[in-house]
Amino acid sequence: MFEFEKLCKMIEDMDAQTFGELLAEKSQEIILALSVLTLDGLSALQIYMNFILCSIAADGKLSEEEYMAIKPGFELLAKKEVSYEDAVAVFKAAGLDKSKDYKKVVNDMVDVLGMVSLDLKEAIILVCMMVCSVDGKISLKEKRWIKQLIR
Repeated sequence: MFEFEKLCKMIEDMDAQTFGELLAEKSQEIILALSVLTLDGLSALQIYMNFILCSIAADGKLSEEEYMAIKPGFELLAKKEVSYEDAVAVFKAAGLDKSKDYKKVVNDMVDVLGMVSLDLKEAIILVCMMVCSVDGKISLKEKRWIKQLIR
């Protein structure tokens, strides 16, 4: 447990440049690995974005900072520009603002993690932690979400 808290603190305190570079690097690794597993780049991106959206939903809202972090992925999937309002609508349409619907999505994500390699699982969890920390702090709710993924 102590190591988990230490990792959370390290991510929260990471400088912006290192944060951006690590997030980009790990995101590319994850999408590439998922593409190999799914044999479909679009499905891989959708799975990746589900993890990102669940990370954001851990505290029940989509902040503008979180939106800015996921905007490129949203736009790649949508094949068009996605405004903050559009992203909030997608967030709500997916049920990520409702605890019952969110729990089902979380269970699906945990199932996906059970099917991937340990290295890929660790990379996905790291990116989820980073997304949770976009606002400068990993909240208690977000830590609970991450711990569900670790199990």
